[in-house]
Amino acid sequence: MAASSEIRRRLHHPVIDIDGHMAEHLPTLAPYFEREGLSLDHPSFRRMVPPYGGTDRSWHDQTPEERVATRTPRGPWWSAPARRTIDLATALFPPLLHERLDEIGIDFGVVYPSLGLVFLHTDDDEYRRGACRALNRANAETFAPLADRLTPVAAIPMHTPDEAVAELEYAVTHLGFKAVLCAGYVQRPFDALADKDPEVSRYAFWLDQFGLDSAYDYDPVWARAQELGVSIAFHSGFIGMTPYRSPSSYVFNHLSMLAEGQQSLAKSLFLGGVTRRFPHMNFVFLEGGVAWAAALYSDLVGHWEKRNLRALRAHLDPALIDRELMLGMMLRFAPDAPRLRGDLARRPVEAEDTLDEWAACGIERAEDIKGLFTERFYFGCEADDPLTSMAFNTAVNPFGAELKAMMGSDIAHWDVPDVTEVLVEAYEMVEHGWIDEDAFERFLFTNPAHFYTDTNPAFFKGTAVEADVDRLLAGD
Repeated sequence: MAASSEIRRRLHHPVIDIDGHMAEHLPTLAPYFEREGLSLDHPSFRRMVPPYGGTDRSWHDQTPEERVATRTPRGPWWSAPARRTIDLATALFPPLLHERLDEIGIDFGVVYPSLGLVFLHTDDDEYRRGACRALNRANAETFAPLADRLTPVAAIPMHTPDEAVAELEYAVTHLGFKAVLCAGYVQRPFDALADKDPEVSRYAFWLDQFGLDSAYDYDPVWARAQELGVSIAFHSGFIGMTPYRSPSSYVFNHLSMLAEGQQSLAKSLFLGGVTRRFPHMNFVFLEGGVAWAAALYSDLVGHWEKRNLRALRAHLDPALIDRELMLGMMLRFAPDAPRLRGDLARRPVEAEDTLDEWAACGIERAEDIKGLFTERFYFGCEADDPLTSMAFNTAVNPFGAELKAMMGSDIAHWDVPDVTEVLVEAYEMVEHGWIDEDAFERFLFTNPAHFYTDTNPAFFKGTAVEADVDRLLAGD
């Protein structure tokens, strides 16, 4: 089996990793937290450190009985490289990752936080925003000397549009970030429970995903991101959401979790008309693969064909029922059935302005869905996922669509026990004949290049892949 470095030498294009990770080194981060006025001993900070804690005490601090009573989900454990200690060090120290990129077979990498993903969802406003800003400041300084081949993302909390816009502006204009990570949801309490015990909101909440039925208008966030020249990435865990609350099995909680969370987010943005209103803004959904997106895209087409306003009026409007025919059938096939009271048999009247659930999308024909979905949505896929090939199956995807899959290595996490095998695993799709070399190039280079340069043509200036990206954009 060829090593990743050897596979890279065979390719005629660069490899851009759109989702590697770092493992935050807390001793390095501590001074940045302190400069933001945050205490590492504060309960809000301590709740951020053990991920996915359902109470003030982490899973490990609870008895088995308490875990079951609170349905505290078992989060990741033994989740970083161990036997290959050099890979653990690579996750902790970005300069070492930079030093090993040729060995790994990667020309340029976009690096995401790990613990920072939890910071985005902290309830405490001061500690959420402060922790994200501290992390961003630390990474801006750490990665500055590595900019030719690595760039970090800025963590952008999304509890309100104002918060998100403020952090976007600070990260891009003050710290110099050119890639950002937004929270994929906000847990919000039900208004109907506002006068109840605050503890209830730990268990009774809904997820705001910024599009359909959001508590706020998030258009100012997308607009400001576009003005600042940053495409939007989403990368939030879904453990802790029903049905991902097993107190005994992390594997149970992890299976399909990221895909379902990203699918829900994509539905919210799409049906909320975000891709219609922002036809030049790119969004990427990370670590859930692309199989869910192929299914969602196909399902959207099928639902629109049966439930667009014209189809509803033509086939499903209760006013179309032939009551005389129905009465005859009832007398023939259910002559002894008791007659229901009129109010039980009557269908409620649907308000006219609620009938068209596609209004925000502005869809006139099913083919419109292809552009609104496949042009602006990108999908981060891990190297070992064979279902990435579904993105390139134009014979099955409606209207011959190809979905914009991109490789995210997930370096630093448990599913990459050997960083030198990432490209090897990805190339297996070509070796098995599931995709061809041209599709592999789009997966590793073309799609990532367009994702970032559509919003910022200068994204790769000064990097090791600048010349290749310039040739791609010039059409050479």
